[in-house]
Amino acid sequence: MMIIPRPRELFKLLSLTAFLLMGSEAAFSQTPVPTPRPNPAVRDATRPPGSETQNPNAPPGTQQGPPKAPPGIQQPPPQAPPGAGNVTPQTTTPPPDTEPSTIQEPREPVFPTVEQKPLPPMPNMTRLGVTSDNTLTLSLNDAIKRALENNNDIEMARDDVRFAETQLRSLEGIYDPLLSFTPQIDKRISPQQSRFAGSTTAGTISTTTYSINPAISKFFSTGGGSYELSFINSKTITNSTASIFNPVYSGNLGLTFTQPLLRNRSIDNNRRQIRIQKKRLEQSDADFRLRTIDVISRVQQAYWELVFALRDEQNQLANLNLSRENLRTIEAQISVGTKAPLDRAEVQTELANRESTLLLSVQSVSIAENNLKQLLVKDFTAPEWSAQITPTDTPKFDTGPVNLNDALKEARENRPELRRLRLQNDINGIDIQYFRNQTRPQVDIQSTLATTGLAGTPLTRVDPTTGEPILPPGNLIGGNSRMLGNLFGFGTRNVVVGVALSFPLHNRTAKANLAGANIQREQLEASMRSQDQVIEVDVRNAAQAVDTARRRVLAARDAQANAELQLQGEQRLYQVGRSTTFLLFQRENALTNARNAELRAETDYNKALADLQRATSTTLRANNVIVDTPTQ
Repeated sequence: MMIIPRPRELFKLLSLTAFLLMGSEAAFSQTPVPTPRPNPAVRDATRPPGSETQNPNAPPGTQQGPPKAPPGIQQPPPQAPPGAGNVTPQTTTPPPDTEPSTIQEPREPVFPTVEQKPLPPMPNMTRLGVTSDNTLTLSLNDAIKRALENNNDIEMARDDVRFAETQLRSLEGIYDPLLSFTPQIDKRISPQQSRFAGSTTAGTISTTTYSINPAISKFFSTGGGSYELSFINSKTITNSTASIFNPVYSGNLGLTFTQPLLRNRSIDNNRRQIRIQKKRLEQSDADFRLRTIDVISRVQQAYWELVFALRDEQNQLANLNLSRENLRTIEAQISVGTKAPLDRAEVQTELANRESTLLLSVQSVSIAENNLKQLLVKDFTAPEWSAQITPTDTPKFDTGPVNLNDALKEARENRPELRRLRLQNDINGIDIQYFRNQTRPQVDIQSTLATTGLAGTPLTRVDPTTGEPILPPGNLIGGNSRMLGNLFGFGTRNVVVGVALSFPLHNRTAKANLAGANIQREQLEASMRSQDQVIEVDVRNAAQAVDTARRRVLAARDAQANAELQLQGEQRLYQVGRSTTFLLFQRENALTNARNAELRAETDYNKALADLQRATSTTLRANNVIVDTPTQ
């Protein structure tokens, strides 16, 4: 039977309860507290969960709810407040600090079965356009020889020298003797106004002349003179009634000589052009030597760069194999449970990085090989483009320092650039000499020595006044042989000696040309000084590069030896579990970098030596290359 209070009585009961609670709270506030109560928000680690006490002084709404019971303990339902609803009797619960009656044991962890994974395949190191069955083994001397035979730049420079030689021979041809012939047949029928001129009844004279007229002329290469020897001979057939010979053989042998005394005596335009062309031929030879030195130097640079690329590829491949061995070891340890599967990711990451580095080194080999082939191969269809070049020479090293003074002396004596400027200065001197000579008046001696000959077949002529036959002199009767006899008998001759004078009133052309040549000389002197400075800087920089590379080799060797010791120590620590995979990889990469640094220093040292040979123009002598001097 339930007792249900009335609303009025329930209200009075609730009001009385609230009044009693407020009075008790005021009494507690006046009571001194010896020790502060713990903060309910902070849990004591020594107390079991659910044993925390609530702070009665905390404001409403800030107190924690009832603690949750640990697993296996049944938590009683909250009691209803007095006067509320039905009241259900509750069972007695143990205090919070008693041990739970039931505790669940933790389960054993279940690890998945890990199997050892196989190693990934090796990266493809095949290079495009290169076949493995076509191998070209080259030493540095063989590479230089191939370049000198097949390089297109060398071929163009060689053709420049050959072309300059042909130009010189062309100019020298002006002094070759010139033999000329002018054979002619001259048929003439001319009217005559006088019967005494030998005209026929028709009032004309018919004459036919046959002639050859050979001549030979030549300019002198010394003195600027010239001569011409001419022989004019003819056979004339005529119907003239006044002629006592028919046919008539006549000849004229003449020698003309011209010699300048002032202008064009020491130098004329022909000799000027020839002397200039000789200097230009020497310049083309200097250019050829310069081009040859440049090509040999480029071959040396490309050869040593290929050596470094191949050695770097080997180092990167060894580093990759070392990483693969580390992965094999990790996989074995993971399979037996001594390593976590997560350790595999670190090794695989390093393996991928090293594989990428190896592929870049393979690309560097292709680039270095193609650069060398460009210098050695003449045609793009040559089979050498698909060949693998295998260098046989190894980098050389000399601990001796460079003698800078000797290097500068050799450069000033051998540099083709200085030789070219000196030859250009010689050309300018030739121009100055010629233009100064052209400012002088022209005074030429001209002389001629000639002899004549005449013969023929006499005709029967009667003197109209006396009626006696007209007979010619006996020494003129005959044919061509009689004419030649009379010619070389010098019975009839002609000697002429004269002087030709020419005085320019202003001669501004020659004076302007002379002034321009003097200005060019000043420019050449400035160019010589500038080129001397360029060579000074070039030699000093090349010598410093050799000395720096020498020191780098020594330092890199020490670094490589120390890196090997560090890797060995790290490997021993890793084997006993006192190091990590990360540190081991760092030591391996450091050793690979040290080896590459040593190789780079050695190849840079050989490249610096080649550049010093180029700077001092001793490349040809150092590589036993002989360049033939062009013929003049």
